[in-house]
Amino acid sequence: MGDLGSKAEKFGGKAKEAVGEAVGNESMADEGRADQTKADVKETLSNAGEAVQNAKDKVLGAFQKDDK
Repeated sequence: MGDLGSKAEKFGGKAKEAVGEAVGNESMADEGRADQTKADVKETLSNAGEAVQNAKDKVLGAFQKDDK
């Protein structure tokens, strides 16, 4: 799931939390908070993966320059 999916999941979690709090359903509000946390973790992992990919590309680029 990309950034858009994580943002949609986070938005859904916020909505679920708000509805749960509005109707007095603490379990639903907790589920909404959990959905938001899960979306944050996915986004963080996605960003970390991109950073690793960028670092790999930088290292490979340096080796390719040395070969010429």
